[in-house]
Amino acid sequence: MKTTRLKRQFVNLIPKTSEAKDRFVNTMDSLHGMVVEKETADHLCLMSINECYYTRIPKSGNKHWEIVR
Repeated sequence: MKTTRLKRQFVNLIPKTSEAKDRFVNTMDSLHGMVVEKETADHLCLMSINECYYTRIPKSGNKHWEIVR
C-alpha cells in the first residue's frame, strides 16, 4: 500500500500590537513561521512552529497579526 505525504503549508505572522508582541516572544519563541492546520474560504487555522500557540484568524489578518505568505 502506497502512502502519500502532503506538503505542509506555512505562513508568517508579524505581530502588530503589544499583546501580540508579548505572545510572539513568550509563547511562540520569536518564530514567525506558522503551520497551516486548516484553511477555509475566509480563515486560517494556524499552529506555531514550537506547537505552543494555536490561532484562527481571517486570511486578511486582524488588528493583532499581519499574515505574510
